[in-house]
Amino acid sequence: MSVQAPIPYPFEWTPPMQVPDGLRGLREKALVPVRLPSGDTAVMVTRYRDVRNLFSDSRLSKNVARPDAARISADNKLFVDPRVDADPPAHLRVRGLVTKAFTARRVEALRPFAQEVTDDLLAKMAEGPQPVELNEALAFPLPIMVICRLLGVPSEDRDKFRRLVDGFLSVTKLPPEQVEECRQGLWSYLGELIERKRAHPTDDLIGGLIKVRDEDDNRLSEFELHWWTQSLLIAGYVTTASQIGTGTAVLLHRQDLVREIQNDYSLVESAVEELLRTQIMGSSIGTLRYALEDIELSDGTVIEKGSSVLLSEESANMDETVFTDPFSLDIRRPENHHMTFGSGIHYCAGAALARMELQVATESLLRRFPAIRLAMPVEDMPRAVGGFMEGFSEVPVVW
Repeated sequence: MSVQAPIPYPFEWTPPMQVPDGLRGLREKALVPVRLPSGDTAVMVTRYRDVRNLFSDSRLSKNVARPDAARISADNKLFVDPRVDADPPAHLRVRGLVTKAFTARRVEALRPFAQEVTDDLLAKMAEGPQPVELNEALAFPLPIMVICRLLGVPSEDRDKFRRLVDGFLSVTKLPPEQVEECRQGLWSYLGELIERKRAHPTDDLIGGLIKVRDEDDNRLSEFELHWWTQSLLIAGYVTTASQIGTGTAVLLHRQDLVREIQNDYSLVESAVEELLRTQIMGSSIGTLRYALEDIELSDGTVIEKGSSVLLSEESANMDETVFTDPFSLDIRRPENHHMTFGSGIHYCAGAALARMELQVATESLLRRFPAIRLAMPVEDMPRAVGGFMEGFSEVPVVW
């Protein structure tokens, strides 16, 4: 690997409605050094084939709770904890147990509820003044209501939960003491909720995880129960909310594509996949890994043992050898096998839930408001800064 100065990562989103310029030409090298928000350095894997293969490579550890591993943030450990082994065989055991509670049947059964929530939110939009800020009106309320329903979080706790999660996911936005306050507050809240549900069993995902913890022969530890409850709540809420808001903004910027979908709503599914391919809301900063030994990539480049490694999903999604004209938004793109949800044993367990919510939100919004459009010049639309997600912090719309 040739030596070069690390480039700042995540990449800047300029111009606002296109994928970052930093992704152009990135795949000329299979491995690129980057500097993280913490100031630590890592190497980024850029090509689709390598990224896909490394998601399942046992030589690349997801357990980055090591003294010589790079940190995402200087002030926030985020999802790093030495008490959770994120590698096989422990990961496969826990993932299997979680999957028993997080079933496809349970997710699909939520579609009518997601539709009902969306219809109610859009009705409130229609009754109020314009412009409407779409994040607050739809993008954030929908996923938090659905994930809270799925896991069994009381509706009256949603605002508190959202505040704690926002602080938990700070990278540079909040001072360390506030981050720690939110982290502790979220952990304590979930602990109290688990104990209430243990005393009074419920038919929801937390109830299912408690059952796995208390009754399964290959059970979760008490810490793992808390950890996975927290992780599923966060993953099922923030990422989807950011994708709904920012993906919709990108789509509304292309009114020709809006009209194309409104003429044929069967395109919603493929449009959602294309927006997922081109707009990863959290970059790939959450794919930080640690090389347990030297790993040779497909072109002979070697990841050296002890390196901190980022598997760049967004670069893989722009790989010219896999996707035709990858920097173009093609809502009819066939066989869109993007890497936004990861791959292999680390494929996102909540992918089906996210897809369902995105499809419901996109189609319902375009049907309810045929003339919907952005109410602000795209160059003035602010992005969220200093957090784990990088979507637009405001998406004002009119119709």
